[in-house]
Amino acid sequence: MNSTAFFVAHLREGALQQVKDLEKRLREETGEEIVLVAYKHDITAAGKEDKE
Repeated sequence: MNSTAFFVAHLREGALQQVKDLEKRLREETGEEIVLVAYKHDITAAGKEDKE
């Protein structure tokens, strides 16, 4: 069985600011409240889940 493990990504200040800037731009373009979420894929954890 294929499973994936995703965890909240810990972004540095510069990367976080880029995400915030993109959220703002998307809100302005769409008129919608856009929230972006950053996750990291943990291949090691996913592999452990597959074996269980």
